[in-house]
Amino acid sequence: MRKTFNITGLDCAHCAVKLEDALRKIDGVEDVRINFLLQKLSLQAPDGRLDDVLGQALQVCRKAGCSVML
Repeated sequence: MRKTFNITGLDCAHCAVKLEDALRKIDGVEDVRINFLLQKLSLQAPDGRLDDVLGQALQVCRKAGCSVML
């Protein structure tokens, strides 16, 4: 299942790429894309694991100084 969220706190496109790389390392993430210009995070994970993956993704984003609007 793919979900798209608003993300705030990204200062530059390079930061978005680094965050994307960190999110890809989460077990269960099938695909992740961050659009820096639109401030959007698109995350794909299996239906049964989506809540767990989202929880981990939120922690990674917080560590990077970003906020995700669910």
